[in-house]
Parts: sequence; C-alpha cells; structure tokens
Amino acid sequence: MLTEILKNNQCFKLVCGAGNEDMKEVEKLVALYSKAGCNFFDLCAKPEIVEAAKRGLEIAGIKRNRYLCVSLGIKGDPHANKALIDEKKCSSCGKCAKICPQGAIFKSEDLSYKVNKIRCIGCEKCVSVCPNSAFGLYSEAKNPKDVLPEIVKQGIDCIEYHALIADEKEVYDKWDEINQIYDGFLSICIDRSKLGNEGMLNRVKRMIKDRAPYTTIVQADGCPMSGGADDYKTTLQAVAMAEIFQNADLPVYILLSGGTNSKTSELAAQCGIHPSGVAIGSFARKIVKEYINRDDFLNNEEVFNKALVIAKNLVDTTLKNLR
Repeated sequence: MLTEILKNNQCFKLVCGAGNEDMKEVEKLVALYSKAGCNFFDLCAKPEIVEAAKRGLEIAGIKRNRYLCVSLGIKGDPHANKALIDEKKCSSCGKCAKICPQGAIFKSEDLSYKVNKIRCIGCEKCVSVCPNSAFGLYSEAKNPKDVLPEIVKQGIDCIEYHALIADEKEVYDKWDEINQIYDGFLSICIDRSKLGNEGMLNRVKRMIKDRAPYTTIVQADGCPMSGGADDYKTTLQAVAMAEIFQNADLPVYILLSGGTNSKTSELAAQCGIHPSGVAIGSFARKIVKEYINRDDFLNNEEVFNKALVIAKNLVDTTLKNLR
C-alpha cells in the first residue's frame, strides 16, 4: 500500500511532468523506472496519460506496489504553463531548442522554430535564453470538475494539487472541489515564492484541517523544474523546504521536490531531515534521455538495460539514504 512506503520513508516518485502530454514518453518512463524500483509516478491529469502509465506498468511486468498520481495546476501555476513563440520576434538563433530539456522546440520545414505543446512542461528555460524576448507563456490550467471524475474512475492512488499561487480564494475553492471528487490520498505541492515560510505553513494547515491525519502528502518544492544539475547546491532548497514542514510536525507525509537529484536524500540525511520520500523529475528524465528518445527503446533489450542500470542506480541511491 502507498501508506506503507510513505510510513517507511521509502517513496521514490518519478515526476513525468505535470504538463507532459507525450503518451509514448510517459509509457517508456514508467516502464523503465518501475522496473528500476520506482514506486510512485506523477502524471499529467489527462485520461490518456493515465492509460499510458498503466501500459508502462504492464510492460515492466510489475503489478504490486506501484502507484499513480495525477497533478492538477490552476491558473497562475507555472506547471500548467506552455511556451509560445512570437515568430515576428524570433531570429532563429536556436538557443531555445538547445536548452529545452524536453525537446519540445523544433525547427519546422519553413526554418522557423515552433513549440510542440504536448512535450512542453512550462519550465521557462526558453524564455530565459531568448535574446529577442520572443517567448510568451499561456496557461492550460484545468478545472477539477472537468477532468478529475473520469480519471478517478480509471483508478488512481493520489491527486496532487499545485497550491503555489497567491490567490487565496482560488486555491481553497479548487481544493474543496478536489476533496468532494476524491476521498483518497491528496498531495499539496507548494513552494514559498509567493507566500514566505509563515504564509506557506498557514495555507497547508488550513488545507489539511478537515482531513484525516496522514492522508495528505506535502510535496515541498524547493526550486520547481530546476533539477537538471547533479550537485548539492541545486537540491539545497528542496532540503530546506522539507525542514520547514518537518519542524512544524504536521500530520502529513513529506516529499522533497524541485531541484532534486542523486544528492538529495544524502544531503537530507546529513541535515537531519527524514522525509517520506523524494520526487525527482528533470534530473531523472535527463539521465536516461538518450535512450528514451529512441524509437526502439521498448523493443531493444540492450538499449533498455543500459538505461535500466542508470535509473536503478538513482532509485537505489535515493532510497538507501532515506533509511
């Protein structure tokens, strides 16, 4: 049961990307990391993505102790954003395509650059490198009542709610909707960019007030979508965020996220932080990217096994340091 892996501090959560709508990539990632020992998967809140993840589990041949979570962002949440190019401003320098971790930006037949929205996760790296300010962002935020009932019928184990924005009414209204739709595990993904430490803690306390103890996960998001590098500095804020919630002693399970990598659980242990698990996205996807991108990935045993060694090392290292 999900409760057991959280209670025993043995949760490794693979973040496929809240905005990642690439069914084939999700299927491959879930097949690979499930085989590597990952036991929790974070998915875009779309029925077809849930089905892709289930196919991945079938390919891995693992039927027990693997759990699916869908992530829901509301307007203003960066995880619900997609990039958009203003072709009139674009000089076709290609910097955006080179930096995009998802390979979501490509040169079209007419030599202009475009965004493949199903792969875009709203990380804003393209925005940061564009010399002409040619990129904008638009929100694909979803209404819980519109998307969750069908997904709940499919069979999931958790819903993650990105409670990052400053608008208090919007946050709590959508949270109430989710609680009415689903009575299982809920996860609150939160950072301190808009609220500060006190505001963040007060928000979580209010959100869990009417929920049974330990039916809620707090995903302490240090630096959202920043985990490309594998060093202690990158993951420092994730550990610092987890410490805030650990010190508050709330009846919740704590996951570290946002800038997480292979050093996260080691640094947490050194700092006396004992989370229920670690959620790793950008880094976990990056280290197997060259294999996942191959068309023959699921059919070529040699290729799959090379990626499996890399993924298993990350999972094993992370869980070992959590014990």
